Amino acid sequence: MNLTSATPPPERESCQGSGAPPLRHVARALVFDPQDRLLLIAYEAQRPIDPSKPEDRTFWFMPGGGLEPGESHAQACLRELGEEIGVFDAEIGPQVAACDGPFFLFPKPRDARERYFVVRLPSDEVDTSRLAETEDSTVLGTRWWTLHELDASGERIEPAGLARLARRIASGERPEPPVTLAWHQV
Repeated sequence: MNLTSATPPPERESCQGSGAPPLRHVARALVFDPQDRLLLIAYEAQRPIDPSKPEDRTFWFMPGGGLEPGESHAQACLRELGEEIGVFDAEIGPQVAACDGPFFLFPKPRDARERYFVVRLPSDEVDTSRLAETEDSTVLGTRWWTLHELDASGERIEPAGLARLARRIASGERPEPPVTLAWHQV
């Protein structure tokens, strides 16, 4: 993918009206290793994920983050991979999904406009030593997930449908147009 040809997104964050969380444009990567495992990052939510289990605050998310002024989604994705997992030269593949809407698990709620891109690494070697420094949320760790583990997990993995999408991509499918995913309900 040509990192300079994408149309720059609107402003990184803006308010949508009184009481609404700020709008944030985000690029994330479905990072696969050669064994088709997906890399996810565990975070601690700022509020209980399930009101019946207030101690349960762990959720898993893909590497990525907000766009800087003037960045395309693909440029932001590459920058974020360098910051979060120490991979500065990844080939950013096609956009395969989007997820738009309010998200409340990070410290600052946001009305997210997330775009998801495929990234295939030549090995499972990543450097997450700087990850906690780049995040405004508590990072609990990272993990390579097999497709079976993703399918069978009872863990909170955001967004809903990510396991199904990962399986499609691992099988060689490229959704066209990109699929629309949704956040789990809190």
